[in-house]
Amino acid sequence: MKANAVPAVAGAYLFRPTPYADERGFFCRTFDADVLRSVGLDPHAFVQDSLSRSARGVLRGMHLRSGAGEAKLVRCSSGKVFDVVVDLRPDSPTYLGRAFFELSGETQETLYIPVGCAHGFQALTATADTTYRIDRPHDPAEDVTIRYDDPELAIPWPLPVTSVSPRDREAPGLAEVIERLESER
Repeated sequence: MKANAVPAVAGAYLFRPTPYADERGFFCRTFDADVLRSVGLDPHAFVQDSLSRSARGVLRGMHLRSGAGEAKLVRCSSGKVFDVVVDLRPDSPTYLGRAFFELSGETQETLYIPVGCAHGFQALTATADTTYRIDRPHDPAEDVTIRYDDPELAIPWPLPVTSVSPRDREAPGLAEVIERLESER
């Protein structure tokens, strides 16, 4: 497994496993504590795993957490998703930087998203399973959502949106969220 820095979002990494393939299919490591340590991440910091299943065109995001924030490892374990990270850390050298990825069950790549970055994805296949490993227990009171189609974000979602949660559909735009986060600092 190799760790590759994501230039558009400081502190983000894409972990690429080395699959072993044969006539049965493939085997690969999807989490390696030593590889995380090699880029300065504490593998023991992650306390909760979650899974979402989405149908083609479903969009989830853009989400982040207020307070102490939340770092996460995200992987599409089956199917394929278009994944987006936006840097909302005012002191970051990549503030407002955006990075786009295609994560899939074929590659089993894992994306590390640092605290202070918004995240979302759209399912590109009939079914897409996405796993999340987060570094704090979830507290719904800290949930922050940015409108996924905010023109300021200008995210090039590849498919028409077939379904989105009411929370995501009614979310405020980027400018309003930034103002809120700044007032909480």
